[in-house]
Amino acid sequence: MTASARHGRVARTVTTVVVGAGHAGLAMSRCLSERSIDHVVLERGEVANSWRRERWDSLRLLTPNWQTRLPGYRYEGPDPDGYMSMSEVIDFVSGYARVVSAPVETRTTVTSVRPSGAGYRVVTDRGEWWCEAVVIASGAFNIPVVPGFHEAVPSSLAMLTPKSYRNPGDLEEGGVLVVGSSATGLQLADEIHRSGRPVTLAVGGHVRMPRVYRGFDIQYWMDAAGILDERYEQVDDLARARRVPSPQLVGTPERSTLDLNGLSARGVRLVGRICGVRDGVALFSGGLRNVCQLADLKMNRLLDGIDRWATESGAANGLPAPERFEPTRVPESPQLNLDLRRGEIRSIVWAAGFRPDYSWLDVPVFDRKGRLRHDGGVVDAPGLYVMGLPFLRRRRSSFIHGAGGDARELCAELAAQLERSRGRGAALSPGRALAS
Repeated sequence: MTASARHGRVARTVTTVVVGAGHAGLAMSRCLSERSIDHVVLERGEVANSWRRERWDSLRLLTPNWQTRLPGYRYEGPDPDGYMSMSEVIDFVSGYARVVSAPVETRTTVTSVRPSGAGYRVVTDRGEWWCEAVVIASGAFNIPVVPGFHEAVPSSLAMLTPKSYRNPGDLEEGGVLVVGSSATGLQLADEIHRSGRPVTLAVGGHVRMPRVYRGFDIQYWMDAAGILDERYEQVDDLARARRVPSPQLVGTPERSTLDLNGLSARGVRLVGRICGVRDGVALFSGGLRNVCQLADLKMNRLLDGIDRWATESGAANGLPAPERFEPTRVPESPQLNLDLRRGEIRSIVWAAGFRPDYSWLDVPVFDRKGRLRHDGGVVDAPGLYVMGLPFLRRRRSSFIHGAGGDARELCAELAAQLERSRGRGAALSPGRALAS
């Protein structure tokens, strides 16, 4: 790394800047080091910052411990079939940073990345960098999705998101409306209901899965059958595949299944997707039954595929017979509206998903909906790459163990781009770049 001065300002120079020191950024750091590509990893907080600061207390990974691995590093503890708590995830990721000697600069917030000469100028609150390549590894779950009509919610109600919620003690006493039925919404609805608060769950599109199938974790089957290895080039509707919500799974010592049937049996009220709030009244879709039937159908298709693979591969020998699960039970006449002014609901938890935050990226690489344009992580600008997005290159990209394969392939793309650029004589000195 070198430094260049212009008008008294010192800017450091490095070949590659990685933005974010979570598991994806650190996996990329390891791959860059293997190729002897000098780099720095800039992190706004601490290593594994989002796991430390932006998760609720009881959260555990949805994947079993044996599946938790990064390039050159994996879980080696005594409970391979368990599910890591947040403190264990933090220890795992932090340990990885130490083992690979990642060049992390913590408490360094990137405020701008913009083209500069043949590379990029990266501005932070602790100085500037000039580099030939940038890897965005700041995560896909930066900003909770909250619909615009939340402004019509009566001011007497408290509103939280999964980033601000820590435990039921954060909520007012009384009823809670949880919006969203993927893994996050289901888990929060269950935890809040167990605290003694009445819960209404607004159910949208979701992916239903059993935790254990034919004696093995569902993640084992998806891994072994090659489902998680499906590549982005093989998918007909990639944009849709990347919007699929996280599966309705929960990590518990009992390896229990958490689904809508379990919640409704315990007294959680199910309603359709929230469509709006008008005059203080929440309005829900009448399509709850259709949404649940579609999720049941897709689950059974998944299990059919697993059964076929298990039979053809011989993996089914000696295992329990295939099983199917009770269809999702839906109220005969689901409630279509709920008056939020009457006091029945005291809090709303918006658990309807997240989106990335690229407000600091001053490069014209966004489509008309504000989404980053990229081809398997190769962004639509020379020398710019992204890690850590759902289905980036494979279905497993969404999980910690998916970062390794993505990082290796993107690092190869990055190295090839550097070679092409330098072969054309396009790599500028830092002084010339900063002056541009």
